Amino acid sequence: MKAWDHPLIKKGMPLQLAKRRARIAAGEKPFGWKVGLGAPATMEKIGTAAPLVSYLMHGVYLPSGATVSFRNYVKPVVEPEIAVRMGRDLGAGATAAETLAAIKEIGPAIEVVDSDLVTTADNIDVALEGGLFQRHVVLGDKTRAGGSVAGLTSRTTRNGQVVETTTNPEALTGKMLDVIAHVANTLAAFGEKLSAGDTIITGSITLPQIIEAGEKGYTHALDPIGEVTINFVWQ
Repeated sequence: MKAWDHPLIKKGMPLQLAKRRARIAAGEKPFGWKVGLGAPATMEKIGTAAPLVSYLMHGVYLPSGATVSFRNYVKPVVEPEIAVRMGRDLGAGATAAETLAAIKEIGPAIEVVDSDLVTTADNIDVALEGGLFQRHVVLGDKTRAGGSVAGLTSRTTRNGQVVETTTNPEALTGKMLDVIAHVANTLAAFGEKLSAGDTIITGSITLPQIIEAGEKGYTHALDPIGEVTINFVWQ
């Protein structure tokens, strides 16, 4: 069985994509896609074989250095990720070489989510329909051409202290090219397409970071490309 043939994925993805189409019809601009719930332990817990996929609209985008209010969040969480910008369309069944050739550039990202639902094996469709908890995606202006992750070091900072550093940013997410191909395959299975110009955030490099009351900000550096920062307020 293909990952997207899971019964609750087959139930939730059409509902999610119908919302996307309605939002586009109402005048919103699409931004790209995200994967979520893709850490090995999480997939084992909920009974999936690959990360789940959700759309992103342009309204989620924040430039590095922006401020987000957590006033109405249930459980604010941040995730350091690699953002991928597509240079070409990518269809189902693409090889690793074709996937690599379709990527225009990569750079550091932070996803801000509200973990307001405990995802279980029984409510995957609900998580998908709701967009996988997305609130914001923070991107900067520093990118690197192509899709290679060779030589990258991910470094995260909270409260002025470096808390996570890894020279293997694919350890938790799986190979980035596999993630991109999975997004393309999943979208094709439900009548959509991964298109040139789309931005994909490819999963949390570390375990998701729960933000504690009073914290002021978070930084994700993807050396040697650059870093992105988000500031927090609580009212």
